[in-house]
Amino acid sequence: MKSRSELKQIKCCVIKIGSAVLTANGQGLNRAAINDWVAQISQLKSRGIDVIVVSSGSVAEGMVRLGWNKRPHALQELQAAASVGQMGLIQAYEQSFQAHGSKTAQVLLTHDDLSNRTRYLNARATIKTLLKLSVVPIINENDVVATEELRVGDNDTLGAIIANLMGADLLMILTDQLGFFDADPRVNPSAQLISQASVNDKQLDLAATGGSGALGRGGMATKLTAARLASRSGSATIIAPGLKEQVILDIIDGQLIGSLLVPEEAPVSARKRWLTAHLDIKGQLVLDAGAAKALTRSGVSVLPVGVQAVKGRFERGELVSCVDQQGKELARGLVNYGYLDVDKIKQHKSTDIEGILGFVAEPELIHRDNLVLT
Repeated sequence: MKSRSELKQIKCCVIKIGSAVLTANGQGLNRAAINDWVAQISQLKSRGIDVIVVSSGSVAEGMVRLGWNKRPHALQELQAAASVGQMGLIQAYEQSFQAHGSKTAQVLLTHDDLSNRTRYLNARATIKTLLKLSVVPIINENDVVATEELRVGDNDTLGAIIANLMGADLLMILTDQLGFFDADPRVNPSAQLISQASVNDKQLDLAATGGSGALGRGGMATKLTAARLASRSGSATIIAPGLKEQVILDIIDGQLIGSLLVPEEAPVSARKRWLTAHLDIKGQLVLDAGAAKALTRSGVSVLPVGVQAVKGRFERGELVSCVDQQGKELARGLVNYGYLDVDKIKQHKSTDIEGILGFVAEPELIHRDNLVLT
C-alpha cells in the first residue's frame, strides 16, 4: 500500500480499540461510541470487507464494576478485574451487533497460543471460518490466565499478530490521540502530525514516546512496534482518533485522518520473505507431475491427492518443502497435518480425509495463503 486511495480496495481490516476511548475515561463502557463503531463496521461488512475487532477494556470495565479507582498491580487482581470486565465488554458488543443483524464471537488468545505453530493454524482456521459465516470476531488478550504481569501494549501487539495471522490489508489502531506526531504533543505544542510515513522511517523512533494514560498500557512507541510487526506480512497501519465521528468509514474512504504507516514490501513479498527466511524446513512433500505443474503455473493449494511421498518428521503448522519427482524444490509452506497423517491421506481426495483420519483439519495439505513458490 502506497497511498490512502488504496484503502478503498482492502479486503480485510483488523480494528484495535484502546481502553481510553472504549471506557469513557474510567466511567464505564462508552456505549455510544461502541454503537457508533459497530454501525460503521456493519457498513464495511456490507461493502464486502472482513473486519476483526481486537478490543481492550476488560480490565478497565472490571475496575468500574468492582468499584476500584486505581489500576491494581497484583497479578491476581488484574486477572480478577479482567474476568469481571470481560462479561460486560462482550455483552456490549453483542447487543450492538445484534441491532445491526450481525453475530459476534468471543476469541481469547495469548501470545503463547500464536507462537505455537499448531495453535497458530487452529486460531487462523477458526477466525477464517467465523468470517466466512459473516460473524465478527471480538478478540482480546486472555488476561485471566496470564502467567506473568500484563505487559505494556499487549493488545497493540495482539492486533499486529492478528493482522499477520489473517494476512489483513490494514491494522487500524483507534486511540485517544490524533495520530503519530513528530514530538509528544502533550509537552510540545509545536508538534506536527505525521500524516504518512514508511513504517521503518528512523525519524519515527525519535518521535515515539512510551507514555500512556492511566487506563491504557501502550504509548506511541508500542504502537510503532505493533505497526512494524504488522508490516512483516505486508499490512499497513493507521493510528487514528477513535472518537472522531465516522472515523472508520472516513479512513477507508481515503480521508486524511490519523497517521498512515506503510510497509516497504507488498504483502506477497513480505510473506515470502517470512516463510523462506524465518522458519526451518522440517520435511518434504514429493508431488506427482500433475500437482507440480498446477503448483508452478497457478500457485494453487497443495492437496493430498497430488502427493506421492512424504519425507521427514514434521508436525501440523511446521514449514515443509514441496518438490517434484526429480527432487527440485517448487514451493514452501505451512502444512496442515503432521507427517504420520499426511502419509495416510497422500494420493487420496480431500473428501476421503475424514474417513481415513476420523477428522478434517483442512481440505488442503497446504493452503495457498500459507504457500510461496521458490
